[in-house]
Amino acid sequence: MDDAPRPDHSTIGHYADGDALTPPRIDSRREVARSRLFTVEALELTFSNGATRSFERLKSGGHGAVMIVAMPDPDHVLLIREYAAGPEQYVLTLPKGLIDPGEDPVTAANRELMEECGFGAHDIEPLAELSLAPNYMDHRMNVMLARDLYEKRLPGDEPEPLVVERHRLDELPALLAREDFHEARAIAALFMARERLLAGEELHSPDWW
Repeated sequence: MDDAPRPDHSTIGHYADGDALTPPRIDSRREVARSRLFTVEALELTFSNGATRSFERLKSGGHGAVMIVAMPDPDHVLLIREYAAGPEQYVLTLPKGLIDPGEDPVTAANRELMEECGFGAHDIEPLAELSLAPNYMDHRMNVMLARDLYEKRLPGDEPEPLVVERHRLDELPALLAREDFHEARAIAALFMARERLLAGEELHSPDWW
C-alpha cells in the first residue's frame, strides 16, 4: 500500500478555499481586428505578482443569447438539424439565438422557439447561464427549459428551413454517442434539464440516464 502523503488540492497554487484572488490590472486595451460579426481586442495585463501578459479576446457585444430545451411532452425533446460553418457539417443541436434589444431571456427563448421549431411555450423556466471559452470571450448563453408547447411559427433569418426532430429522453445516451451531436453547450443544457426534471420527478423512466 502506498503510504505517501496525498496532495492537499485545496491549497494548490498557494491559495486555500475562500482566499480572495486579486484580478490583474488592465494596462491597455486596443482593437486589433473587426468584421461584421466579431471584434478582436488586445489586452495588456499586470498580475498581482508582477507578471505581465498580452491577451487577445473576442469582445462581447449584444445582449447575450438563449438555448432552449423544448419538451413537447414529458418524454421528448426537440432538436434541430442545421449547417454549422465551423466544422463544415450539418449538426444536431438545441434551438438557440441572440437576445434582441428590448427582450428578456424568456421572451427571446419563446421567439427563437417559434422561428426555429414552429412552437411557442406557455411555460419557460431559466435553468442556468453558460459561458463559452471564457479565456477568449465573454459570450453568455441562457439555458431555458420550455414546456406546455403550442404550435406557432414566426419567420426567422435562417438561410434554409431547419429540420426539427423529436428525440426521446431515454435515447439520449445513444444521442451523445453520435458524431453529429457534439455541441458542448447543448450537452450541458440537457444534463441541467435532466436534473431539473428529476428534482420535479417528471421523468417517466427512472433509469433513462
